[in-house]
Amino acid sequence: MRLLPLEPARTWNNPKKKAIAKDMLERYSGCRGEEFCSHIILTNFEYYIESFSKTHKLNVRSGSALRVVNNHEMDVSLICFNIGSPMSALVIEMLSAIEPTAVLMLGMCGGIHRDLRIGDLFLPMAAIRDEGTSQHFFPPQVPALPAFTIQKFVSQVIVESGLTYSAGVVHTTDYRFWEFDESFKKTLMLEKVGAVEMETATLFITAFACKVPCGALLLVSDLPLEEVKTQESANKVFRKYTDLHLELGVKAMAELDERRDKIRHFQW
Repeated sequence: MRLLPLEPARTWNNPKKKAIAKDMLERYSGCRGEEFCSHIILTNFEYYIESFSKTHKLNVRSGSALRVVNNHEMDVSLICFNIGSPMSALVIEMLSAIEPTAVLMLGMCGGIHRDLRIGDLFLPMAAIRDEGTSQHFFPPQVPALPAFTIQKFVSQVIVESGLTYSAGVVHTTDYRFWEFDESFKKTLMLEKVGAVEMETATLFITAFACKVPCGALLLVSDLPLEEVKTQESANKVFRKYTDLHLELGVKAMAELDERRDKIRHFQW
């Protein structure tokens, strides 16, 4: 394939970068590339790692930056990469070196739409790129979109489980304590977004650049326009809703290849 003169080096078109990305993944995770499963779940929260490990009686692997549980029977790996836009991009670039079948982010978000409540499931159909990392992958006019087949199957799993979800646009920002900025809050209302968080747009954009099919299922952890999240309120969410969130994500990734529609929503 002939590359355009200004086309940046990616793991799929630059063997040296691919080798370095795989080496970094192994160093950061404590796992060889071959140990990872084909289906990857990403999370920001240690509780998900501990719960997945305990439920399936598997060891947690740790490197210098990531914690990982590999379930080869289900062909699902769960990775905790902490929070933020830069780490979101880095984890996708590293994973692209092992060419996963699918990646699903299980994250939390603040509900902005008036109908959302704490504990609701939010399926992002697009993300607004209000963070500084995704600009290094595509110009600002490129939309941050998930892999359609992943989102479609996740929605199917939710409905089959007798649950409901909301779908819409999420605003991704690297701005902390925005709850005290009236101008920022007015912008969210003008955008008519459903939720706000810190990783989704970066994950979608980086995954698109790196040819990694990526989706997301978010859990509404707070309603920031009404009350700022605290440690006490966060603990209540973890006790009540996170097990179901993880269960749905694992089921979706474990059954994706066998049950999803065999379509692709675009050609690379």
